[in-house]
This record gives sequence, C-alpha cells and structure tokens, in this order.
Amino acid sequence: MRELPRWTAAAGKRPVTTDGAPASSTDAQTWTSHEEVVGGPHGVMLGGGLACIDLDHCLSARGKLAPWAREIIDAVPGAVVERSVSKRGIHIFGLLPEAPGRRRGRAEVYSRARFIRTTEDIYRVGKIIDLQPAVTKLNSLERRGEIPT
Repeated sequence: MRELPRWTAAAGKRPVTTDGAPASSTDAQTWTSHEEVVGGPHGVMLGGGLACIDLDHCLSARGKLAPWAREIIDAVPGAVVERSVSKRGIHIFGLLPEAPGRRRGRAEVYSRARFIRTTEDIYRVGKIIDLQPAVTKLNSLERRGEIPT
C-alpha cells in the first residue's frame, strides 16, 4: 500500500496537501507518495481497487477485539489490519471494486473517493488482498443483527 501514490497529509481527519491546502479524494493531483507524508499525520485515498473496512468501537480499552469484529477480520487472514486513530477501532485494507460507501452501525465499507486517516499502528501484518470474504461475513453478521449500532 505504501508504494501507491494515493497519500496525503492530514489535519485531524481531513486530507490536506503537504503545503496544507485541502486535498481531494477525486483529484489525484492533490495526492503524493507515502514517503512525503510519513513524518506527520497522514492518510490514504481509496479507489482504483484500494478499499477499507472500518470497524468502529470494536476494541476494548485493554485492546480486546469484539467477537463480531474478530469474525470479519478472520474472514481475510492475510489482509493488512491497523488500529484507528482512537485506538478503539480497526481498519482492514485490501481490494474491492469501486462502489458507493456504506455505513451500518459500527461497520463501514469504502472503496472509492474516500480519505482514510491512517495510523500505521499495525494490529496484524498482511498484504493488500481481496476483501470480499470480509464483506460477505459483515453482511451475514448484519442480517443476524450481530453488529452493534
């Protein structure tokens, strides 16, 4: 993921260029390399196949993962997983076709025109792989009402 030229600096959760101007999730001219932003707050622009499943409030204060989140992560055993800025959530990065973003309860799926503030606080080392098995698991858990709101 670091080799992709889809990075921007961050001001809070907002994307900005290295000069501090607003960056756009739909304008690649406002993006840069990972090495240009790694010294400060930064994030990645999703799209072009790169996607993120964002699981909110799934880690306890002691770092214990909620069972519903464990099932989603376990569906993609080779994927990159990091803790979110709050340290209470998880980002799973990988590949999905571009589609409108969705948010249901504590689970969000984004695959186009979206900025994700990254932490590089790695929960599990992995690679950029197909996230469809995790989306399928997420859908199943949602249908059964097992993802908290």
